[in-house]
Amino acid sequence: MEKLSIMRTLKGLVLMSRPLFHTVGVFPFILGTLLAYRIHGIFHAPVFVWGIIAVILIMLSTYYNGEYCDIVEDRIIMNTTGRTIFHAGTGILVKGVLSYKYAKIAGYITLILAVFIGLIIQFYYKTGPLTIPLGIIGILSGFFYSKMPLRWVAKGIGEILIGICYGWLPVAVSFYIQLGMIDSVVHYVSLPIACTIFNVILINEFPDYHADLIVKKNNLVIRLGKEKAAYLYILITAIACVSYVLSIKQGIPSIALILYAPIFIISLIAVLMMLGRKYRERKLLEIMCGLTVVTNIGTTLSYIIALWWRGM
Repeated sequence: MEKLSIMRTLKGLVLMSRPLFHTVGVFPFILGTLLAYRIHGIFHAPVFVWGIIAVILIMLSTYYNGEYCDIVEDRIIMNTTGRTIFHAGTGILVKGVLSYKYAKIAGYITLILAVFIGLIIQFYYKTGPLTIPLGIIGILSGFFYSKMPLRWVAKGIGEILIGICYGWLPVAVSFYIQLGMIDSVVHYVSLPIACTIFNVILINEFPDYHADLIVKKNNLVIRLGKEKAAYLYILITAIACVSYVLSIKQGIPSIALILYAPIFIISLIAVLMMLGRKYRERKLLEIMCGLTVVTNIGTTLSYIIALWWRGM
């Protein structure tokens, strides 16, 4: 019985970790490393590996905290409209598969491990004085995204912090720990990624609207209302597309535009659905959430493939 309990706990923790959603943080980190290599010809494999592990641990801490901090609204959603793969967590805690204390403990353990690895990266590999400060930005933004007393998601800035931490930050950090500096191209390349992940969070708040309203989770969709939030989504999509084109002028291989073309079409479809207020229909909203995730991951991958194929 004890062995079954341990296996059940481990299975629950794995499901709560949302392995597929780690790509939104890991891919930008790979992109920053690849940029450093293509521009300056430098690649420190141990630093890259430790960095990837730290990024994953910070994401794990964020996801675990989100599970137990959002349990009330997740329960409301489960008992009314039902969850999807894009919102209302994993359902592990709501269904009683695990006690919330396991998510809480796991959140702290992964946070401590991430801090420990950050210290190794800076002081053992001597990656530069900004290593720890940059890591702190990621930790504070992720750990307190759903957790009190800061609970960024309810302050109206959670979406912006996610844009920074899943857009600019992983690209900048991975570039910095390889070289001890950050080139301007990092800012241009990370902007469309930041915009698209911002939209991922924004659109995932649409199906949670009524539950978030009940628990006073004052995110941007609650503050703006769905109609204004839809126009914000469209504006951010436009910024992402324009900034992607501008990034090519920074030396990114032009083949990236060809790779980005299908992603642009996907984002355009999502925009047209927004204009048509398709977010009012649950099934279509779920499709829009999926299209937005594909847009984010596809944007990052188009850069990675272009750099890997052609270099700079």
